[in-house]
Amino acid sequence: MSRVLVLNGPNLGRLGRRQPEIYGHTTHDELASRCVGWGRALGLDVEVRQTNHEGELLDWLNDAADEQCPVALNAAAWSHYSWALYDACAQLTAPLVEVHISDPSQRPEEFRHTSVIAPHAAEVIAGAGIDGYRLALEFLADA
Repeated sequence: MSRVLVLNGPNLGRLGRRQPEIYGHTTHDELASRCVGWGRALGLDVEVRQTNHEGELLDWLNDAADEQCPVALNAAAWSHYSWALYDACAQLTAPLVEVHISDPSQRPEEFRHTSVIAPHAAEVIAGAGIDGYRLALEFLADA
């Protein structure tokens, strides 16, 4: 089985409780379980991680670069301004899929309309809800 990392940034650990009208009612634990199951069905060994600490996410991306491990990344708010994250994603040689539960380009906050991740992503999946993670895993399984 091919290893894939699903990495989630700030506040995604509060899924199901934080703004369910935008992000739905699925908890992060439920999301992680679904990702592992979807991955298994696709022949992927999926590991799901979430952090509210930017440096930790950077370390995980650097490890993924060293291991040439594909990544599905929802960097949340960091997607819009973290140049350190931009640099970490630039090092990845295995495919990167940027995932967003909502569609940032359709959100009213102007700052959400730009992603520093997108230039390094093989695919961007936004606005598909939790199912976007399944789509990301399908893309990575076929990559």
